[in-house]
Amino acid sequence: MATVQQLSTKHVLGIKYLSEADIRLIFETAGSFKEVINRPIKKVPSLRDVTVANLFFENSTRTRISFELAEKRLSADVVNFSASSSSVKKGETLLDTVNNILAMKVDMVVMRHPAPGAHHFLAQHIDANIINAGDGTHEHPTQALLDAFSMQEKVGDLAGKKVVIFGDILHSRVALSNIFCLNKLGAQVRVCGPPTLIPKYIGDLGVEVSHDVWDSLKWCDIANVLRIQLERQDIKYFPSLREYTQYFGLNKTLLDSLDKPIVIMHPGPINRGVEISSDVADSGHSIILQQVENGVAVRMAVLYLLAAMR
Repeated sequence: MATVQQLSTKHVLGIKYLSEADIRLIFETAGSFKEVINRPIKKVPSLRDVTVANLFFENSTRTRISFELAEKRLSADVVNFSASSSSVKKGETLLDTVNNILAMKVDMVVMRHPAPGAHHFLAQHIDANIINAGDGTHEHPTQALLDAFSMQEKVGDLAGKKVVIFGDILHSRVALSNIFCLNKLGAQVRVCGPPTLIPKYIGDLGVEVSHDVWDSLKWCDIANVLRIQLERQDIKYFPSLREYTQYFGLNKTLLDSLDKPIVIMHPGPINRGVEISSDVADSGHSIILQQVENGVAVRMAVLYLLAAMR
């Protein structure tokens, strides 16, 4: 790989704190790593002698496996931590937990935590590089990076492209990170969902707001569909899942009615038959599995570029 250019930050705490140049450097590096993971020998020694701790205080499948694969493809030593079987259950603080792990000479921390801002708190107290793998309903930067990388791979430069984010915007960390990332890359962004699931502040972020799925589909080049996060909802935001699907679900009839092809995305996990039908998720319009593949390459790029700053 070519001589490393540097990111402007030693942590990836959120897209909000990355520059456009940072994002484009990550994409360029991810392109090189995508070639690596598609060859017979899928491993490079770039992070040999670097130890990465994956700290997941919330359940995760795709993100945790994607990061672990990325770390192992780079030849890093990997330590996996699960809060459900740790001393956190006995009352240990986040800082004590992390400091104990760092005392074992860990160099980088990948963390998912239910509290927004937990990563910023840690960054002020420890020397290791920190990567935010999701903090509450705040940000999920590597998901936004892999989403935008996948969009760019499919439709080219995103400047001027029209992207709609459908679904539960209120409870989604993916939506916020996507908005920050797409704005920095010059895309036009719209959010679409029930009024109860659209935050009141969202217009201040430079996005359009719509409650009309059909109009939004006609407008966009790319549709990024988010799931309804029932586990984060403490009250009912709509009458029933059946009604949500009827008014805001994407199905093949809607897509077939369009006079142009659009790209369909979903960060997962998919609630099939709720926000998106199976015949749309598995259609030729969909790049959902490409997002999964690109997730490993993008996370390899982030780890590699941060390690170069140590």
